[in-house]
Amino acid sequence: MNQSNAAKPPFPPFTRETAIQKVRMAEDGWNSRDPVRVSLAYTADSQWRNRAEFPRGREEIVQFLTRKWEKELEYRLIKELWAFEGNRIAVRFAYEWHDAAGNWFRSYGNENWEFDEHGLMQRRFASINDLAIQESERKYHWPQGRRPDDHPGLGELGL
Repeated sequence: MNQSNAAKPPFPPFTRETAIQKVRMAEDGWNSRDPVRVSLAYTADSQWRNRAEFPRGREEIVQFLTRKWEKELEYRLIKELWAFEGNRIAVRFAYEWHDAAGNWFRSYGNENWEFDEHGLMQRRFASINDLAIQESERKYHWPQGRRPDDHPGLGELGL
């Protein structure tokens, strides 16, 4: 495998421990807000459904994420394992962001993931809803980047 197709352990079939590890790795990648870095966790021909968009392949994923993070400013995300079996993982998530006008939102959703034998995600289906919030209602206050290990998760935050 070349660098762009490098294996991404842990590999399926997942255990509870390795599924939780995979979820945290995905959260860390997305919190980097680096579209190229994030795209490398997916197969070269990965299929997505994200809201009403259907990116296919890494190039379209990079384009999608670039647009996303140009709009969703100060993006911070928490993902949590919901279920797993074999090469599939289901997660729930919530992220906070604001638009260019300073309006804050918390976006809630669920994702279904399917992985190939190299640990790369080949399918990602996301359903997402946005809730307008006041800045004072924010729950995610860590510096941009990886969520600190001691920061509460979704359940602990009542989300």
